[in-house]
Amino acid sequence: VQLVESGGGSVRAGGSLRLSCAASAYTYNRCMGWFRQAPGKEREGVASIYDVDGFTAYADSVKGRFTISRDKKTLYLQMDILKPEDTAVYYCAAAPGTCLWAGYDDSKYKYWGQGTQVTVS
Repeated sequence: VQLVESGGGSVRAGGSLRLSCAASAYTYNRCMGWFRQAPGKEREGVASIYDVDGFTAYADSVKGRFTISRDKKTLYLQMDILKPEDTAVYYCAAAPGTCLWAGYDDSKYKYWGQGTQVTVS
């Protein structure tokens, strides 16, 4: 499965962006996740969704501001009330199994997109 992100850009604090991640094939029994990596920091998990039942989970830092969803072969991340600390390269990824199993352990995610830059000023 190939993953291609889009939708990044620059926005003022308090603004919104919607990231998309197009998959080259349908997925089943996959945990689809969004991760981000800020300069000088480790990559961290942001949100995840299990493609079988739609169960979602969020990191505490984005809860109530970000929404993960999916439609057919596309994964989305709606980001509202953006803060400067949300500035990072955002990646989508897919893990073969449930999100309860994968969590935000990036070693369990087999497929990764190339990343898209989000800058909040």
